[in-house]
Amino acid sequence: MIVAACALALAACAIPPKPARPVLRDEAPLAGVAVSVGAGTTEWPDPQWWKRYADPQLDRLVEQALAGAPSLDEAHKRLGSALAAVEVARAQGGLNSQANAQVQRLRLSENGLIPPQFLGFTWYNQGDLSLQFQYDFDFWGKTRAAVAAAVDEARAAEAERSAASLVLTSAVADTYFAWQADQAHLALANESIELLQRLRMLADKRVARGIDAPDLVHQADAQLAAARELQATYTGSAKIRLAALAGLLGVAPADLPKLEARALPSVDAALPGSVGLDLIARRPDIAASRWRVEAALRRVDEARAEFYPDISLGAMVGLQSLDLDKLLNAGSRMASIGPALHLPIFGRGQLKAGYHVSQAALDAAAAQYDAAVVDAARDVATQALTLAQVDARRNERNGQLAATRALERTATARVRQGLADDRSLLTAQAQVLEQRDALLALDAQALSAQIALTKALGGGYRLDDDALAASDAAGADFPIK
Repeated sequence: MIVAACALALAACAIPPKPARPVLRDEAPLAGVAVSVGAGTTEWPDPQWWKRYADPQLDRLVEQALAGAPSLDEAHKRLGSALAAVEVARAQGGLNSQANAQVQRLRLSENGLIPPQFLGFTWYNQGDLSLQFQYDFDFWGKTRAAVAAAVDEARAAEAERSAASLVLTSAVADTYFAWQADQAHLALANESIELLQRLRMLADKRVARGIDAPDLVHQADAQLAAARELQATYTGSAKIRLAALAGLLGVAPADLPKLEARALPSVDAALPGSVGLDLIARRPDIAASRWRVEAALRRVDEARAEFYPDISLGAMVGLQSLDLDKLLNAGSRMASIGPALHLPIFGRGQLKAGYHVSQAALDAAAAQYDAAVVDAARDVATQALTLAQVDARRNERNGQLAATRALERTATARVRQGLADDRSLLTAQAQVLEQRDALLALDAQALSAQIALTKALGGGYRLDDDALAASDAAGADFPIK
């Protein structure tokens, strides 16, 4: 006991002080950002947020993507490695046991301490059977800190897996609705081509009769070519979207399920009123950064505990005999038990370097956490303001569409009364199609911004507050002062 007390006093003289817990942001910097867009709900996204669009095709695509997409393989592997590290850390503490069995054929030296002529033999056999036990008391919490760090790292890997899933589901939804928008654009382009073809026929007749100059035909040809260019653009874009969807699902484009054109869903989103306070708990990337900080704290405790002496209790029971026939006899029994004390004295420089490395890792983890919070706030603000901007543009575009439809009704009435020919009506109808196409583009932008905002808000993720509290409590239990 006196030796242990002296060793502990000697070690305490060189133990670095316990570092202060880093001060982390507890609120995302979102002051001044409008918390309302439209008249929508202020609830946070649901974990299966894509189902709010009530689109069975999208549900199937997301389900297939989550089931077998290659983009999640790396996240799954990181989680598996982290869980294995937890088991390794747990196995290193507490009681360890080991069984040994050995049979040797040995020869005595003729010039050794006991010459063979006195024993009557030169060669002999020796058998050993033993069980060894060692218990590490872990008075200073090194093993507990290692286990807690491994658990926190596993939780960080799980949060990163959730972040990867969110990236995947939002990409699938965004690409799918972009394909639907291309289909709607393509339908409008086909209508526009049909109208312009009729205008081209009227222009050709008027030029043939000498009513109008040939320039009118050339103008109609240019408009028709522009409409066909748009048709080709949307046709090609739709194929590109399908290829992107196939990549997200990890299948060939030919293996994608058949998709049918559907109207784009309405967009009516809002920011939760508590977004600044709750965003930290709602983003999986922030949660992963927070768990990395907790793990780094535990690694500092582990590195600090290395300065203390290791105290363990070892025991051994077994059988040993020079005559293998007597190995299992009671007289071949052997046993030992005793404490062991390991005090690092000459390796202090290496311990200090390891401790400083753990402190630097903690500072880096805290800085990465703060950066993740700021980036998340910027992401939310950008998407919310983008959605608000697009929503304002949609309102104005709806006004333009209403005015164009009024002109179409006026042109229809004038044609029915014989006050104008079909050209004015076809021209008015073409203008309506242009406004509808422009409004459709804004609707698609709004839907894409809503999906991006959902992703920025965490997509239904929620940090396990109970687990975080338990991790904090585990850190408080380490008796290193």
